[in-house]
Amino acid sequence: MIAKIDKLVPGGQGLATLEDGKKAFLWNALPGETVEFETTKDKRSYCEGIATKIENPSPYRVEPKDACYLSTSPWQIMDYNYELEQKQLLVKECFTQQHIDVNPEATVTDGKDYFYRNKMEYALYWDNNDEKIYPAFHMRGSHRKMTITQSSIERPEIFAKAMEIFDRLNAEHAEARTYQSMLMRCDQKGNTSGDLFVNGQPHPQMPNLTDTLNGQSYSYSPNGFFQINLPVYEMVLKEIQKHITTTKVLDLYSGVGSIGLSVARDKDLTLVEVNGAAYEEMQKNAAGTNAKCVLAKSEDVTEYVTPDCTVILDPPRAGCDQKLIDRLNEVKPTSVIYLSCNPVTQARDIALLSENYKIEKLTPYNFFPHTPHIESLAILTLK
Repeated sequence: MIAKIDKLVPGGQGLATLEDGKKAFLWNALPGETVEFETTKDKRSYCEGIATKIENPSPYRVEPKDACYLSTSPWQIMDYNYELEQKQLLVKECFTQQHIDVNPEATVTDGKDYFYRNKMEYALYWDNNDEKIYPAFHMRGSHRKMTITQSSIERPEIFAKAMEIFDRLNAEHAEARTYQSMLMRCDQKGNTSGDLFVNGQPHPQMPNLTDTLNGQSYSYSPNGFFQINLPVYEMVLKEIQKHITTTKVLDLYSGVGSIGLSVARDKDLTLVEVNGAAYEEMQKNAAGTNAKCVLAKSEDVTEYVTPDCTVILDPPRAGCDQKLIDRLNEVKPTSVIYLSCNPVTQARDIALLSENYKIEKLTPYNFFPHTPHIESLAILTLK
């Protein structure tokens, strides 16, 4: 099938309208290009697919570094500066769809667009010809696996350590079907931690890693939640710190506490997290401070939202619970700092707060270069 790409959408695909009016969401396609594509999903009103032939390549199209780019980083096909511009436009579009007129700042980057991930999970592939196990990724739009010999997204220390483990498995004549996957993570100094996940067995306990953010040290589990791109995350933390204007700070959805403890360690700080493992790490990270650690859903402890506090939000992709939004509108805390990994739900939540709050600043951050993922920081102040 043939399609003309109109624009990129927040999910990362190129959007086209087919002759019958059906929408097509296509990977490996850039605005302005006419492409031939293979369909991976076909519904009544839309289809999804992958462009297999480009009739008129965009001037922003570049050759991807990795054969596995569609699995790991499908925006390797575009010039990096163009990617930054597109992410700024996509954030603006998310807010426009909520009838919010705002001009986001330029997308912030540290300029390092490859070898930035500090965590990677590999599938295991069994080659019947040489009876060996190889690292693999699942092919986009398919359950099939693609073996890899190179990946330019994760830190080199991770890939090197993973290959050591694969060599050991092959020396021991292990079989791929024994394992679910392999997870590897490294800290900023290149120390690695990780292990194999065995089918039918609990995940193994892995040695914790330690990193420093904004002058503070944090311990975290390799298979727990901690940011993937720490240099850019630290840039976000420094920006958040500029906007802490109150003595009292409430950090919701706080994970291991890395935001609140980095920007408001010396304040009257309350940290709220629902995940038990993350909460335990948070308590360790908060040792020696006056921070109060609370194990609960953020929407279930809304009594901590008071008029004299700054509220920090870093919710999951689904965004904030309606109960929390209602409490913010009722109490009207001094300011709300909202960091999001999903500008679609961020824009939805901020629209619900717009009667009482205005956007002082909205900035996309490129935590995940060469992917469509966007981290967006909104600073909200009372009208």
